[in-house]
Amino acid sequence: MKRFRRHGQESQRDRLKQELFQFNKTVEHGFPHQPSALGYSPSLQLLAIGTRSGAIKLYGAPGVEFMGLHDENAAVTQVHFLPCQVELVTLLDDNSLHMWTLRAHKGLSELLEIGRFTLTGPPGAPPSVTRVTAVLAHSSGELLLLGTEGGHVFVVEVPGFRELEERNISLDQVASSVPDDYIGRRNLEHVEALQENPVNPNQVVIGYGRGLMVIWDLERQCAVQHIPATQQLESVWWTEDGGYILSSHSDGSYCQWMVSGEDEDEEKSDIPYGHFPCKAISKIVQLPTEEGPPFLLFSGGMPRASYGDRHCITVIHSKTHVALDFTSRIIDFFTIRDGPQHTGDPSALVVLVEEELVVIDLQTEGWPVIQTPYLVPLHSSAITCSHHVSAIPLKLWERVIAAGELQNTHYSKKPWPITGGQNLAPDPPQRDLLLTGHEDGTVRFWDASGVCLYPMYKLSTAGVFHTDADPNDNMNQGTEGEWPPFRKVGCFDPYSDDPRLGVQKIHLCKYSGYLTIAGTAGQILVLELNDEAAEQTVEAKVVDLLQGQEGFRWKGHTRLDVREEPVLFPPGFQPFALVQCQPPAVVTALTLHSEWKLVAFGTSHGFGLYDYQQKNNVLIKCTLNPTDQLAMEGPLSRVKSIKKSLRQSFRRIRRSRVSLRKHHVHNAAKLQEANARLEAELAEMELAPVQRKIEARSSDDSFTGLVRTIYFADTFLSDSSHSTPSLWAGTNGGCVFAYMLRLPPVEHRAEEPVTAQPAKEIQLMHRAPVVGIVVLDGHGAPLPEPLEVAHDLARSPDMQGSHHLLVISEEQFKVFTLPKVSAKMKLKLTAVDGSRVRRVGVAWFGSNRSEDYGESGLVVLTNQGDVHVVSLPTVKMQVHYPCVRREDVSGIASCVFTKHGQGFYLISPSEFERFSLSTRCVVEPRCLVEVPLHPGSSNKHRPQPDGASSAHRYVPSVRVMEHALLNDESEYLRDEEL
Repeated sequence: MKRFRRHGQESQRDRLKQELFQFNKTVEHGFPHQPSALGYSPSLQLLAIGTRSGAIKLYGAPGVEFMGLHDENAAVTQVHFLPCQVELVTLLDDNSLHMWTLRAHKGLSELLEIGRFTLTGPPGAPPSVTRVTAVLAHSSGELLLLGTEGGHVFVVEVPGFRELEERNISLDQVASSVPDDYIGRRNLEHVEALQENPVNPNQVVIGYGRGLMVIWDLERQCAVQHIPATQQLESVWWTEDGGYILSSHSDGSYCQWMVSGEDEDEEKSDIPYGHFPCKAISKIVQLPTEEGPPFLLFSGGMPRASYGDRHCITVIHSKTHVALDFTSRIIDFFTIRDGPQHTGDPSALVVLVEEELVVIDLQTEGWPVIQTPYLVPLHSSAITCSHHVSAIPLKLWERVIAAGELQNTHYSKKPWPITGGQNLAPDPPQRDLLLTGHEDGTVRFWDASGVCLYPMYKLSTAGVFHTDADPNDNMNQGTEGEWPPFRKVGCFDPYSDDPRLGVQKIHLCKYSGYLTIAGTAGQILVLELNDEAAEQTVEAKVVDLLQGQEGFRWKGHTRLDVREEPVLFPPGFQPFALVQCQPPAVVTALTLHSEWKLVAFGTSHGFGLYDYQQKNNVLIKCTLNPTDQLAMEGPLSRVKSIKKSLRQSFRRIRRSRVSLRKHHVHNAAKLQEANARLEAELAEMELAPVQRKIEARSSDDSFTGLVRTIYFADTFLSDSSHSTPSLWAGTNGGCVFAYMLRLPPVEHRAEEPVTAQPAKEIQLMHRAPVVGIVVLDGHGAPLPEPLEVAHDLARSPDMQGSHHLLVISEEQFKVFTLPKVSAKMKLKLTAVDGSRVRRVGVAWFGSNRSEDYGESGLVVLTNQGDVHVVSLPTVKMQVHYPCVRREDVSGIASCVFTKHGQGFYLISPSEFERFSLSTRCVVEPRCLVEVPLHPGSSNKHRPQPDGASSAHRYVPSVRVMEHALLNDESEYLRDEEL
């Protein structure tokens, strides 16, 4: 009977787990790492970005996002949408072509790969014959023209990827029609460019590497005109009226050629930036306007000696000439045009550079930048830490937005121009903030409520200190009369004026609007949200964490110099208090209690407590081990010590080799023994992740005094009948310190001092680093946040039953009773699977079946990259999922959990992966892209090639279906497609 009951309880618990927990990687926020290709569909109004890792990402209106990944580990070199269809083609650097489609499934679109193809040449032909260098997606939507390294052009039917051998254009066919005097001087080389005649789709221009361009008639299979350019060709553009071809070249020149059907010299040639040697113009575009001269846009062409390191796109219209100067390499660009047929005046220039996407408004005077709602470069300065705050009150949210809007006056007022697809995701149930700290001392506030991680506000801490930055610097202003007329654009700026400004810890109280920020040089700022600008002096309160201990000398960086004069702070978060730790080591732990007006902080030397209402130090505790000299060295001196130890190692190796040669016979046995010992040690190292025996760590280990976690709690420390405010700190050496705090009554809070007295000290047996501390109330629930109960957003903690202390070390979870601090239960982690806790957080998991039911759980990320959920207060393992690659140490270190079972971690310096462990709280793209209703409208002026009917041309779902059947992919078909 007991066995049946236990089995029933287990199955009931399993069902409950399915209601509460489900792991999903939901969306990637930020800018794709190492982008390599750009595409755009005017009919779908979708943007596509390919990356060096083989990812393909599509973006439309905010919230419309798709992602695909090629099986091949190869870079995407080109992306082309089939005109007026929902298919696109990608070319990889392994020479393979891939067909993707946006297929509707249950009312939502999904990006699917439906075919792949690699050109095959005749037997024995060199690889260059079929190495694809240029791709043209023909306006018929049925053909791909593939130019190759060998000079051939292959014609392929899509989406089935069937080569039409009878329509291929061989190099011999072209060469036989080229004038003898030209072909005699040079060979044609590879196909550099392919462009279709905008008014006659039967004609294409084939541009060869050495400069020759040939206008070819696809229907008659013959050359119509030869354009004998002599400079190395970079790109080709056919003007919209079909009357001219523009070519750009490697010497920084561009030429204009008339399309007449006869071989002619160029009509116009120009080197825009002078006759000194210039870099290549890699791409050129000319677009007409309804009234006035055309827009001319090109990338590159800068004078090689003076500005060869600049990444520029030049825009010329009428008398306006600007060289847009980007901070990273240009990948590609395109323009967006007005009108339902996308043939009106250019409205926006979209530029993909290596580190960001920049959109320029071409219709507003001054051509300002349009702020991007997605693809924002999170790493404009390197991210150093993150902090997530859930369920932001509306008032605070509006005040942060208002402060951010005052910073964005330089942006264009035009709406975001890429509007494809429909965002069908429900409105977020709450307002969430993600705060990122950066190397340059800034903190950026992001709206993390939905699919788009939208920038709201940027806070800079550098103004408090003296730095090398010039306050009058303005990136966007070029010198008047400067040539070329540069204008800096984009926000990617990875250079920090002073690495000591780097933000290491952030804590925001969403109820009071207080914020605390801690940095690399031991600085802790306390800030308050103010809707008006204010001029004030920020005085530093120095905290000596060594407490007079002798024999220690700090070898690291010096503290930052604080400005003594008043500083004008703009509306937003403004600093009013500053604590400076001595030695100025990196702040490793930080927390704020806005109800008690206290900030607690820790470094590798100890921890302190600061009263920011009275601006006084309350507590200073040195945790430094007398044997721990390494804690007195900063990051720079540690690098020096590593170099020194490497030198010593090499000297030892050299000495040992000399001695081995001298005493080879005598030492042979000893050497064999040493090798055996080394092999045994290596074998032990390899088995480390699955070891079972956990040995106690020595107290002589380095950084044992480093404070890893700090925590406020109102709980029972002296007896079980009177609760008291308390401060808890956990160290790298497995030690937990507890202090009782005495707070004066509210009416005397401003005059009477806050006091702290030591209450408890716990030393874990294995001396494993303490990474988390949580106090559980009488019901076993974690204590609420400060002011959460006062705002009626949490129930009051149970102060009747006994409280428990949960100490999370790297190796295990241990529960102690309070106030006696006797061990009650524990859950071992390292001893079971060899993993160690790296990140920990408390989350609420709501049931997806019952609105009223939910459980608190401990969310844990290990050094193996696995995520675990541990039950509270029973500390039993509930579920675990693989999340981050175990080799991705920086990704594991960057992970931050939310209060509702989600998490973020960096998958690259510029991207967060968002994941969810909750069945109820999931943020993911839900969008639909439909086939254009009138896809032929943008090509109405174009005749149909080869008599193709519009009915056949514009029903891509039917043709995709046929292709799927041919490739035995019928599982993708749906009833509605049939």
